[in-house]
Amino acid sequence: MSRVYNFSAGPAALPEPVLRQCADEMLDWHGSGMSVMEMSHRGPEFMAIHAEAQALLRQLLGLPSNYRTLFLQGGAIAENAIVPMNLIGRANARKADYIDTGEWSRKSIKEAKKYGQVNVAASGSAGGYTAVPPRETWQLDPGAAYVHICSNETIGGVEYHFDPDTGDVPLVADMSSNLLSRPLDVSRYGLIYGGAQKNIGPAGLTIVIVREDLLGHALPETPSAFDYKTVADNDSMYNTPPTWAIYVAGLVFRWIEQQGGLAAMAAHNQAKADLLYGHLDASGFYRCPVQPGSRSRMNVPFKLADEKLDAAFLKGAEERGLVQLKGHRSVGGMRASIYNAMPLAGVQALVDYMKAFEARHG
Repeated sequence: MSRVYNFSAGPAALPEPVLRQCADEMLDWHGSGMSVMEMSHRGPEFMAIHAEAQALLRQLLGLPSNYRTLFLQGGAIAENAIVPMNLIGRANARKADYIDTGEWSRKSIKEAKKYGQVNVAASGSAGGYTAVPPRETWQLDPGAAYVHICSNETIGGVEYHFDPDTGDVPLVADMSSNLLSRPLDVSRYGLIYGGAQKNIGPAGLTIVIVREDLLGHALPETPSAFDYKTVADNDSMYNTPPTWAIYVAGLVFRWIEQQGGLAAMAAHNQAKADLLYGHLDASGFYRCPVQPGSRSRMNVPFKLADEKLDAAFLKGAEERGLVQLKGHRSVGGMRASIYNAMPLAGVQALVDYMKAFEARHG
């Protein structure tokens, strides 16, 4: 069996050593005679797995002691509702600021409006969502319960390359697609959340990192399983957690540590992005619509000069073992997702193919 280079936006490629360890331990985890999928979440075996995953995550991010890590279900789409349920009533505000940078921001805004007043403090819509609105243009409300951003838009390929200053108002970020791709000053944020299926593990696990003073503000109608304080008080065991996904995430955390931590991941990801964007900018056959200062290091959208060639491009790529390159249906074109697990060799193979395709069709 030969493995392809998988450019899927998510669920995405996982590190091969992690997959091999999962396979080795599938039927018998550490002599227990059980698969992790069969264990009681309250048994000593899984509790050890859970504790190690939490400890590794805290270590990688250098989490301050006043932040809690929660392992939940539902993905970022569920968190679009769970975040306002927990925070929009803080100090009786019932209002929040949102920055609109694309499709995932818009989903967050739509959901939050069910629970309070939403002020879209800045939007990239006028520019076709090709850049993050400059911080000085944001019209923030000092009375807002929080400010929400999506730090990386997987569809449009727009990423924040700065940690916004929001003063005394807590900053909340959907980091589903770039969490653990680079070092992060968590103290600049009140809450970070994200689905695991990009850089962390399989679909099914959602990570929430929340400052302790933001616990205990849930709206009265919030289901107990969605109340961050209830989840934190029960160490993410209020209901049965996604045990297998937590186990895999712990292996990925260990793999990142073995690569040199988040600083090494950042260098690795920047090298891949520089290689791919460098070719796009040098070619008249391909183009990237995103402004250079806001380009994602995780998701690189691009288009061919003639969209009639799209099908041929994708077919030829697949024949070379370069898969999942089709752009999101809402924007078309191509998209290469180059998360942590994508090796530099994969991006080089893509660039080599792009050059060959251009030579034949340009």
